[in-house]
Amino acid sequence: MVGLPSHFRSHTSVNFIDTYFFQTGVRVGVSLTMSTNDDEDFIRAVTSEISRQLMLNSNPHLFAVASTAQSISSIPNTLIIRGSSEDYVHRAQLLASSKFIGRIITSFNEGNQWVATISDIGASMYDEAALWDVVRKSAREPVDPLLPPPGSRRIGQILTEARSKLERITPMQAFDELRESKVNAPTFLVDIRTAAQREMQGGIYGSLIIERNVLEWRFDPRADSRLAIADRFDLRIIVFCQEGYASSLAAYSLQQLGLLNATDMIGGYEAWREAGLPIDIDQAHPRSLVSLAGSVV
Repeated sequence: MVGLPSHFRSHTSVNFIDTYFFQTGVRVGVSLTMSTNDDEDFIRAVTSEISRQLMLNSNPHLFAVASTAQSISSIPNTLIIRGSSEDYVHRAQLLASSKFIGRIITSFNEGNQWVATISDIGASMYDEAALWDVVRKSAREPVDPLLPPPGSRRIGQILTEARSKLERITPMQAFDELRESKVNAPTFLVDIRTAAQREMQGGIYGSLIIERNVLEWRFDPRADSRLAIADRFDLRIIVFCQEGYASSLAAYSLQQLGLLNATDMIGGYEAWREAGLPIDIDQAHPRSLVSLAGSVV
């Protein structure tokens, strides 16, 4: 080991190892040490000794050792991230490069370790916390992309849950509501389809056209970008899409804003048209092969 007596090398590495933790079976750690005249050689010596001792115990490992400035002057410091797996090191290199963007002067990958020169490492509390985040995340085993994460749900389950909160209505019921001469609260039929769908399929004259991506902002009475009519929480909002899927999720989202009278139309625009209810077909065109396959929106 260059520039580091064996007794000091062993004592230093043992102290470092004592502060390491296990992350999913991999021993991880971070150590910052004051700079020496032999900065990079010193850090290389320490990391080699730490790795040697961990390998003796057959410990998979990933750790970062960095020198820190002895003064407030801006100087480059050495960071070495070393691991028992090149995959660990490669992931750590990518994460660290992101966290220290704009501060990395030089860097190179040596397979089982990444060596970088970084400006003012350790000058703030951010640096050590960032390095801990790097080694912990990089030591995790890759998630099987074919396995759903714990707590995730199928879209069908999400849709069923949303619909359980709604009192959905048929197109004829929606039509009757809109024609009522007296209503308890202002009632609006809201078309959340895309412009392309409206142009292709036509629309319902008198409905409010509000695309899905801005729906909540237009109807939340507390939002600065709300519609002028959205000044109360008892509005009766009947949402429809092309086939009655996205509209259920949209109506449930409005209910979560406090618009408890919001609901959607079963079957969407397709069902309205098939029921023979009035439509505006000025811009309608024959359905494309894509739409014939089912838009599910």
